[in-house]
Order: sequence, then structure tokens, then C-alpha cells
Amino acid sequence: MTNTENPSALPANLLTPPVSVPRGVIIGLDIGGTKTHGIRFEDGIPVADESAGSSNVQNVTREEAARNLATLFALIGGGVVSHVYAGSGGIDTEEDAAALAALIEPHVPGARITVVHDSRLLLAAGHASTGVAVIAGTGSAAWGRNADGGEARAGGWGYLLGDEGSGYWLGREAVRHSLQRMNQGLPVDQLTAALLQSCGVDHPNRLIAQFHSPDTGRRFWAQQARHVVEAAAAGHAASCELLEQAGGDLARLALQVLQQLGIPGPVILGGGLGMNVAPLQGAFRRHLADGGVTDVRVLDQEPVFGVLQLLAEQA
Repeated sequence: MTNTENPSALPANLLTPPVSVPRGVIIGLDIGGTKTHGIRFEDGIPVADESAGSSNVQNVTREEAARNLATLFALIGGGVVSHVYAGSGGIDTEEDAAALAALIEPHVPGARITVVHDSRLLLAAGHASTGVAVIAGTGSAAWGRNADGGEARAGGWGYLLGDEGSGYWLGREAVRHSLQRMNQGLPVDQLTAALLQSCGVDHPNRLIAQFHSPDTGRRFWAQQARHVVEAAAAGHAASCELLEQAGGDLARLALQVLQQLGIPGPVILGGGLGMNVAPLQGAFRRHLADGGVTDVRVLDQEPVFGVLQLLAEQA
């Protein structure tokens, strides 16, 4: 979507900048496992909204990340920019932040560049300065902050160590479900049939080599989560159970962070799965309610718009 020439086409609630947002050109970036979403703000008004491929170096090579950033900045413009505020998965150390900033800097010489974990954008986009943000997208993570400035985090370790409740996790579990049925001598069911067709193979046994092939990766298997969602909508019991488990796993991440921070909420759920899959949202809310948490919100705007609140808080 391009709004470079018609900012009024953007949602009305995004056209009035917070009073304390600095003037000038600000670029917000939300870097996920499958795409990089960028917004160009001029005096606090969003004037360009574009996306390119992922520039998260945990998911793509540095060369591909650099190419995708170049594509994005060609769309939204670089030039004289006062501040770039980027949220990305995989930002666990100062070195991680510096490495991403180095990829951004050539497109915005002289700009101040701030790089944070993408869960911080989500909390701000949920109109909260304290609370817990939970990302359920290609990966998963929870991050929170209390009124004293204390911070805590759970998950976000990457697909080899965790990412429970994420798109990748659902895609992998769909493969495991299909292989378990094969081993038990059970016929191909609705979820397995959809997965086989999507993967272009004719037998569950062929999924093993494909899953371990270098030709498929984290993003490919995360995309297979849609078959779980579609099968669950059609009443497939195992798929419904997977979405219930995903919601429970994500809720446990949130509860861990709430306990560490000593706060009751709010909990804000975002990410592609979190914002769009109603059964997962329902499971998430139920498991949190079982833990005594009632202030649960599903993000109602893209996380990158949280940049404005973060800058307002800094000011």
C-alpha cells in the first residue's frame, strides 16, 4: 500500500501526531520473520506505508537483508531523516542492535538510529506504556515493562530453541501430526492432505526429507500454519487442539513476564497469527483468565505505528 501522495487515505486516528513527537522526518521499521514494514512520518504524519522482504538476519543472510532494506528505502524514501526507529526480532544484545543499525545507516546518513526488540513496538502500538506484549507471528516472544521501568522477557529464543505458539511451531506440528498418523497406519486426513498438496508431495513420508532440506526454511514452514487454521475452521479436531495449545503456550509466556514484573496487565497480543486467528485468541484469553488476568487486548493497528508513542515517551 502506498500513501505517499494521499496521506488522508490512512486511518483518521493515525493522522494526528502526539504533541511531543519531534518534527521532521521519522522512519519506523517493524522487521519480522517474513517482511519488513516501514512507515515514513513527516512532522508526525504518516505519508508512506510500504513493505519489503525480511531484513532480520536470523531469517535471511546479511546480503538478502541489505537488499530488502534497499528495496524498502527506495519505496519510502531516505534522504534527510532525523530518526529511524526499528523494532526487530532477534535483538538480544547491543551487538545485535548495532549490526542492524549498520545495515540501515547507508540509507539515512546522519540520522539517529534506534534498534529495539520488536515486542516493544507492539506494546506501544497497543496504547500502553506498561504491560506485556506477546508476539505470535513467524516466531513468538513476550516482553513487558512496569511503572518503575523494570523490564522482563520470556521466549523469543528462535525456532530451534522455542517459538511455541508461533507460525513455525504450527507448521512443524502439522508435519509431526501427519507423520504420526503415517506411523500408526492411519489414512491421510484433512490437515495432512492440505499439507501434502501445499508441499507438492504425494506421501507423508516425503515430508521428512523436505522438512530437513535447505530449500525450505523457517518462513516456508511458518506459512504452512494456514492449513492448521483452515482445518480447525472446518472442525478438524487435531487442528483445533493445536490452536488451543498454541494459545496456552503464548499465555504462559505472558504470565511469566507479568509475574516477574509484579503487574496485573494489560496483555496485548499481536503478530500475524495473534491479530487474525480467532480460535487462538480465544484460547489465549481463556488461559490468561485461568491465571487471573482479565485485561487482554488484541492489537488493532500494525506495530510500526507504536514508534510515535515510543518517541513521545522519550521526549
